[in-house]
Amino acid sequence: MAIASINPATGEKLKDFTPHDAPEIERRLQCAVDAFAKWRGEPFQKRSLLMITMASLLEQEKEKFARIITMEMGKLLRDAIAEIEKCASGCRFYAENAERFLEDETVQTQAARSFVRYQPLGPVLAIMPWNFPFWQVFRFAAPSLMAGNVGLLKHAANVPQCALAIEDIFRRAGFPEGIFQTLLIESSEAEKVIVDLRVKAVTLTGSEKAGSAVASVAGREIKKAVLELGGSDAFIVMPSADMENALTTGVKARMINTGQSCIAAKRFFVSDKIYNDYLRQFVERVRALKVGDPLEETTEIGPLSSEQIRDGVHEQVQKTIGMGGKCLTGGNKIAGPGFFYEPTVLVDVPKDSPAFREEVFGPVASIFRVRDETDAIEMANDHVYGLGASVWTNDKREQELFASELESGMVFINGMVASDPRLPFGGVKKSGFGRELSAVGIREFTNQKTIWIS
Repeated sequence: MAIASINPATGEKLKDFTPHDAPEIERRLQCAVDAFAKWRGEPFQKRSLLMITMASLLEQEKEKFARIITMEMGKLLRDAIAEIEKCASGCRFYAENAERFLEDETVQTQAARSFVRYQPLGPVLAIMPWNFPFWQVFRFAAPSLMAGNVGLLKHAANVPQCALAIEDIFRRAGFPEGIFQTLLIESSEAEKVIVDLRVKAVTLTGSEKAGSAVASVAGREIKKAVLELGGSDAFIVMPSADMENALTTGVKARMINTGQSCIAAKRFFVSDKIYNDYLRQFVERVRALKVGDPLEETTEIGPLSSEQIRDGVHEQVQKTIGMGGKCLTGGNKIAGPGFFYEPTVLVDVPKDSPAFREEVFGPVASIFRVRDETDAIEMANDHVYGLGASVWTNDKREQELFASELESGMVFINGMVASDPRLPFGGVKKSGFGRELSAVGIREFTNQKTIWIS
């Protein structure tokens, strides 16, 4: 069965790719093992130089790589360029900080000397999604390879050109053969790779369903796993907030990547005291968003990544309306070529409807009226996901309360939830476990070895 690359702005098939067969998968697995045997002993200085070379390649060819992203999954071209720039920044961050993050950590005990040493595990399988097809991969690869591991990428089936381009970047940057390889395989083949004794760990960014399946296999095989899964992030606006910033950022936070982001704001909880004014202006701004060709500079909303994704979002919206929700703008598929959907705002959303209980992976905002900070926290926490939350308040007491009481892996106060190499990234509840980025993330795929010397 061919793996197809399809332009979501037109529906046109760009290219077919033949999946790797069993002998090729075997060759790549063994190549990873052989590469690790040498790579694990390379000094940080050599790894850093290669990582910096790769960052430079990304920067020099960012327009080329960005166009691949846009043509393959529909991201606005300017946002795709920013994604490549972020990849380069992440590479430089770990090139500069990995040695410090992984240096021996002395612990005072009754021993003459006791310390923790961080050592690589080996080949790590990364199962990555299409929505940030470069950044998600480099978010894993930069710290993992700097720690001395080697990477195997099973990318989403709709972004094979991105997957192969990333593999090629590692090769051209000078990384030895086998340090980073793409596996062009169907999702059904991933389990065989996870259970292979040569693969030491697995990381997945994707849906709750995919995460559950991967965690089940990894748990059965007793292998380390890191999961970054779904989100239905809260965006909370209290009376003391800077209204203009809360509006501008709120629209951006919901519509980023055409709403196809795990950390996009999806459920808005607005204080009763400012609800009517906030809602009116929010709807006006959403109605004014320009939908169109993601290659055009003036476009603000591009296509959804596939017809299946668009149809799924429309089904969630229509079911929510059928259960009593009201649509103030949008709510329809856009006729014509490509997989476009109207930017949508829902209110009076029942708590048992898809727009509240599920992750809506498209340009759909649900806005709720809350009495006070206690009501906002209860509503925000009433969900199986706990990835991120954005809170808008200038009340110091409220800031501390939200920071402590919101059940999420990340809380951003007066700012939009975003990934930053300097900070741990990940969630709680069904949003997954483990962390990416920062010193915490680079240690996830290491043997945190205790050494005690009498």
